[in-house]
Amino acid sequence: MDSLLASIEALLADNTIFTLDTLSYYGEGLTTTVQLVFLSLIVGLIAAVPLAIGRGSKRRWIKMPIFFYTYVFRGTPLLVQLYLIYYGVVFVEGIQDTWLWVLLEKPFFPALVAFSLNTAAYTTEIFHGAIKATPRGEIEAARAYGMRYSLMMRRIVLPSAFRRALPAYGNEVIFMLHASAIASVVTIMDLTGAARFVYARYYAPFDAFLFVAAIYLCLTFAILYLFRYLEKRLLAHLKPASG
Repeated sequence: MDSLLASIEALLADNTIFTLDTLSYYGEGLTTTVQLVFLSLIVGLIAAVPLAIGRGSKRRWIKMPIFFYTYVFRGTPLLVQLYLIYYGVVFVEGIQDTWLWVLLEKPFFPALVAFSLNTAAYTTEIFHGAIKATPRGEIEAARAYGMRYSLMMRRIVLPSAFRRALPAYGNEVIFMLHASAIASVVTIMDLTGAARFVYARYYAPFDAFLFVAAIYLCLTFAILYLFRYLEKRLLAHLKPASG
């Protein structure tokens, strides 16, 4: 054990990239990345549920605006959306005189808005497809029991749709984690921003970015493990009985 610690200390001493000073930047970047991705996913998930229900409405004045929103945000690059929100908000007349400017003048909040709108669009389509795939027998059974539409959605359709959407939503969570790397282009000190700072300071691109890639890889494996666990618990009834 002592020899292992001595080897690590020698490695850190030989490599100026991984000092306590630079590791603090990576720690700050990791915290910012996790906060940005987590908050974006929460906001996007909350918005996607009613949007997915409205997306399946028979009323065109309800479903067409939702379709247009998801089409635009799924059909354009997230980087472009981030630029439009981050730089475009400055040109909104009178915005700098309102209380919103306290939030919008910092890059984190415009990035949160862009990421939330983007993931909400994808999650809406994921849930919409899962809701459409609800077995007709479940709906007819709920109606036979005299359930109202709202009660049927809350107790039958949405729980069943969530279980079916879980694998696709897991991919969306991983996509958002990887897409969060572009937040550094608007001066946010996320993981990629920390790597850029260390690279600019020590001129060691391979060390700086390989270390960040390893962190992203660990986060991705953690997300995969979490969703595999959830799928195993929530979709256990779909597995064939043994014996």
